Amino acid sequence: MDSNRGILTLRRNGRETMNCSWGTELWDQFDNLEKHTQWGIEFVERYTKFVKERSEIELNYAKQIRNLSKKYQPKKNSREEEEYKYSSCRAFLMTLNELNDYAGQHEIVAENLNTQILSELSRYIQELKAERKSHFHDGRRAQQHMENSWKQLESSKRRFERDCKEADRAQHYFEKMDADINVTKADVEKRCSLKARQQAQIRHQVAADSKNEYLSCLQKFNKDQSEHYYTLIPLIFQRIQEMEERRIERVGESMRTYADVDRRVLPIVSKCLDGMNKAAESIDPKMDTKQVVETYKSGFEPPGDVEFEDYSLSMRRAVSESSFLNARGESRRRSRGKLWPFIKRNKLMSLLASPRQPPPPPPTSPSPSSAVPNGPQSPPQQQKEPFAQRINGFMSSKHRSLRSLKRGGTSSEDYSHLPPEQRRKKLQAKLNDITKDLQKEMDQRDALAKMKDVYMKNPHMGDPSSVDPRLEEIAHNIDKLQQEAQKFESWLADVEGKLLEKGDVQRRQSAHFDSHGHAPVGNNCAQNRESSPDGSYTEDHGVENQFKSRSTEFDDEFDDEDPLPTIGTCKALYPFEGQNEGTISMAEGEMLYVIEEDKGDGWTRVRRNEDEEGYVPTSYIKLYFDTNAKGAMTYI
Repeated sequence: MDSNRGILTLRRNGRETMNCSWGTELWDQFDNLEKHTQWGIEFVERYTKFVKERSEIELNYAKQIRNLSKKYQPKKNSREEEEYKYSSCRAFLMTLNELNDYAGQHEIVAENLNTQILSELSRYIQELKAERKSHFHDGRRAQQHMENSWKQLESSKRRFERDCKEADRAQHYFEKMDADINVTKADVEKRCSLKARQQAQIRHQVAADSKNEYLSCLQKFNKDQSEHYYTLIPLIFQRIQEMEERRIERVGESMRTYADVDRRVLPIVSKCLDGMNKAAESIDPKMDTKQVVETYKSGFEPPGDVEFEDYSLSMRRAVSESSFLNARGESRRRSRGKLWPFIKRNKLMSLLASPRQPPPPPPTSPSPSSAVPNGPQSPPQQQKEPFAQRINGFMSSKHRSLRSLKRGGTSSEDYSHLPPEQRRKKLQAKLNDITKDLQKEMDQRDALAKMKDVYMKNPHMGDPSSVDPRLEEIAHNIDKLQQEAQKFESWLADVEGKLLEKGDVQRRQSAHFDSHGHAPVGNNCAQNRESSPDGSYTEDHGVENQFKSRSTEFDDEFDDEDPLPTIGTCKALYPFEGQNEGTISMAEGEMLYVIEEDKGDGWTRVRRNEDEEGYVPTSYIKLYFDTNAKGAMTYI
């Protein structure tokens, strides 16, 4: 029973709490309600400011995310664009794109916060302020009416009190005059006792009228007060309470909208994150490593075994100093020519090769400081770009082979400067581009032919002959593209045939090696026929044989870390400016160290000090070979 009574009490208290009215419960808290409603408006303004700052944060965050995504996007016509053939780079690009979409969702959040909360709350705050001002104006007017009614009541009360006192004094004076026994009849008449009685009666009447007026004002005040506290104030406070409840409800709706704005973008954000996961799952290490092979595979065969060189044969015959040096240089070139992939190439910056052109003839007239009669003519100066500029061009070029740079050559149309495998890929890509262009031109031709046919059937639509110039131009372009396609198809077929033939040779050699346990002898011949130290590929074997000696010279230049030993000295007979790349200037009479003798091309390699070395014309110097030199000479 006690528990049931307690439950009923709680329910009754809850109903009373839910049904509480400011008009009845807070009838005397007008000032506090005014302060509270002002605080409520300030709270809405503070929440609006919070939403505004959140919107600005979302916009700034989205902007930074977009800038980050744009910063790491691949640049057009750059090396980064080539990197996206790898799955990891493509996955990174997909992640950047998803991140860009992710930033877009934050922009949507900011936009919805502005339109659905900020603008609505800003307008509602203005309406709330106006409504609050109206309600409290009505309340103050009711209070002012009560104050005026109270003042009237007080005024009638004081007047009634005053009139009553004056009536009492008049009555007392009359009674005093009437009760005096010593007063004669003449004195009574003289003092106007009758007049005093009349005056007292008048005062009593005035007091009675004041009493009636006081009663009337009192009744009116009580009626106004009852109406004020039981009708007007409850009504006004009820409106203020409803306004406050609407304010609180509006804040709650704004908070729900605030959460819904984020919730609505969650599916798309989730898709963006799923896209990032999908991009990460698309990474294929095996495919990337295979792509590396496709990118850098040259198609060359590995170098064969190094042949035995019998130096005892040179000891059995008398050789001159020059032939001995030639034999040493030739043997060193042969041994290095087969190990070119492993030679250190640290001297390319200081020496790019002997000049390709023949050396200049000796001057025909003596130089001003020469003592040699009938001296040769000074060599003509060749206008070529500076050596440093050519070095920079070498370092910045991504698509030139080392061999073509050394000779100063450029990429040929048939990509013969590239290794076989890379050449095949380039030719195939070029052929695909030509095919696309050819198809585009043929589509244009067909469209123009249809247009001409329409013009012929409907002359009013246009002149058929106006299409002929364009048709002729397209036909010319088609013929040109077909010729280009045939040319590249022939080059591609040639390369594929050589690669197929080389693959068969490799398989036969591999089978021979497995059966006999040693490498085939013919491998060296295939290596000399198909490859070169710079990674170039030559179709014409005669041309390759023509530059065979140059290839060995190129290999000699990429020596070990130690400098080449000196084999003698030389004296400059004529001045030489050395403007070509790979050459060195010298003054007449200057002494230089010889580190490599003339190999039949008219150039001798010399050194001035540890950092300066290069080629000079052999006819411009006088050689002094040191047969006992072992590379231990010091530099002056």
